[in-house]
Amino acid sequence: MTKRKVDYSRGRPQARRGPPAGPDGAPVERPNLATINMQAGAGRAGLSVGDRVRIGGTGLYAGEIAVIERLSAGAIPSALVRTAANNTRQVRTIDLEPVPAERPPAPAERQAAPAERPPAD
Repeated sequence: MTKRKVDYSRGRPQARRGPPAGPDGAPVERPNLATINMQAGAGRAGLSVGDRVRIGGTGLYAGEIAVIERLSAGAIPSALVRTAANNTRQVRTIDLEPVPAERPPAPAERQAAPAERPPAD
């Protein structure tokens, strides 16, 4: 008697259904769905190495002031920034907001409050 071949055929794929509709009939948007900023490819003009910037958007170091150490061009321009706490991060240039450089106080402001010295005897 000859052995029969065992048939390990695959089952038929089941039809995939879409996500359930919301209360008004529109599809429900998932909260963990990633969104793509199509304007990020343009980047932000006017940034250069050494500029002070604020990190915008969401994520690590968001809202902190940083200094640009390196700019890199590509499909999505980015910059390597160093924060005040000496941490570095690669950030899209679209997420960077220029911060005006801090200027030293004017001479009149420096002399407004002279330091009191006791008289020498």
